[in-house]
Amino acid sequence: MAISTGAQNQNTAEHPATPLDKRIKVVLVGDGAVGKTSLVVSYSTNGFPGEYVPTAFDNYNVVVNVDGQPLNVQLCDTAGQDDFDPLRSLCYPETDVFLVCFSVVCPSSYHSVASRWINEVRKYCPNAPIILVGTKSDLRSDVRLMLQLARYGQSAITTIQGHQLAHRLGAVNYVETSALTQHDLKEAFDQAIVSALNTRRGGANLLYRRRKPPPLWRRWLCCWERPSSSET
Repeated sequence: MAISTGAQNQNTAEHPATPLDKRIKVVLVGDGAVGKTSLVVSYSTNGFPGEYVPTAFDNYNVVVNVDGQPLNVQLCDTAGQDDFDPLRSLCYPETDVFLVCFSVVCPSSYHSVASRWINEVRKYCPNAPIILVGTKSDLRSDVRLMLQLARYGQSAITTIQGHQLAHRLGAVNYVETSALTQHDLKEAFDQAIVSALNTRRGGANLLYRRRKPPPLWRRWLCCWERPSSSET
């Protein structure tokens, strides 16, 4: 499935409604200050916000081309602070896919995914696919920050830990991103778009779904047919 980004706009009120089959809704959740707004701004405007401003919730629109067909993508940036819980839940109706975010240099935000965010998402949208996103991957190379974490007996979340959590929670996939360098930024949103469309079309999404092992007779047959080292 080929996806390319087209025209972008931020104000959804200035544009006519798009038919439901030609738009999807992507909601970003996660602890405050993990970089959700930076992801959305960097992806939708190709820019990087200069300072952190807590978000209640903001909507952005991006028009992408999927296999040559235009698709309107609504990006809902939500607040992670407890004070905004009532407002955040207003964003959840009709969500097609979630980006559940944590910062790879903030272990507490990683643990919040399992203890808080996955439960909230499943409560309101039990069938919506989830992409787990590790943000601020560029800061792993910040020596001063790594030393600061070590001082408190902590370390950056590894890529393996991210994949393990995605597997455990039944997420579609895990993607590490940097809004600053845009490393795998498009990949994260592309996966969200593809997952939403697959779900809408009744396709399979759970890449981490445990697969049953092949029957014993099939495994035995494979071993029997495998050529020996002397034959290769």
